[in-house]
Amino acid sequence: MGSRYGGLKQFDRFGPNGETILDYSIFDALRAGFGRLVFVIRRDIEEQFKESVGARFAKKITAEYVFQELDQLPPGFSVPPGRVKPWGTGHAILAAADAIREPFAVINADDFYGPNSLRILADHLRAGSGNYAMVGFILRNTLSDFGAVSRGICQADADRFLRSVTEVTKIEKVGNAAKSRGSDGKISPLTGDEIVSLNLWGFTPGLFAHLRAQFEEFLKQHGHEQGAEFYLPVAINALIATGTERCRILHTPDSWFGVTYREDRPAVAAGISRLIARGIYPQPLWP
Repeated sequence: MGSRYGGLKQFDRFGPNGETILDYSIFDALRAGFGRLVFVIRRDIEEQFKESVGARFAKKITAEYVFQELDQLPPGFSVPPGRVKPWGTGHAILAAADAIREPFAVINADDFYGPNSLRILADHLRAGSGNYAMVGFILRNTLSDFGAVSRGICQADADRFLRSVTEVTKIEKVGNAAKSRGSDGKISPLTGDEIVSLNLWGFTPGLFAHLRAQFEEFLKQHGHEQGAEFYLPVAINALIATGTERCRILHTPDSWFGVTYREDRPAVAAGISRLIARGIYPQPLWP
């Protein structure tokens, strides 16, 4: 919803020919071998999204649109009065359940992950592994110069499988390292080398049954709360903790670009320009 950015980041132009961040992600997905797109959007931006974004891909790849809506709830549950906030990333993925029948990747529309990141994830999915996967980034490469951010800090076992993702809020740069500030005001130092999740995941369709069960339990406990969200990393943590699923951490050499704040915009545009100059992306992106 872009509250800190001051608008819908999905429509903002960052490339030299008016490309959005999502343009580059879809370009990378196509050359990595992905075959379909499923856009999870709000119904009230459907026409604007199709005209401004989706129309560019209509002749290149099959695209479907699904809607994350507040009243998409299991029987017996209802939206609490006054709630307008979406139910969270786990619910967003669940909204796409009827449109997905094959192994799939999940990305944020406003994060630039880099060409190798999607290729590495595509290779994992193509190999036919039943394990989930998460592409991990180095924390210091994901911070903003203009304010605090939230990141999912990952713990891995000796075999590079994910043990847990912990959502850490109010992370700020400190030179080449970082620090986080807890709700109690306590400062915790971070090295900057931590592996973080930026919601670049690979799953099998079996995930949807897990999400349905967990979302119903979430609603029983938190459905009355105005701001409670059903987060995807929390759902994955639960599956790992019970031994139900395993999730491989895939390390990427790519730098991440993101726009948490409006002031981040020039740095993202400059980063994309450098990749174009190196020949990583053509100009214009879409002939």
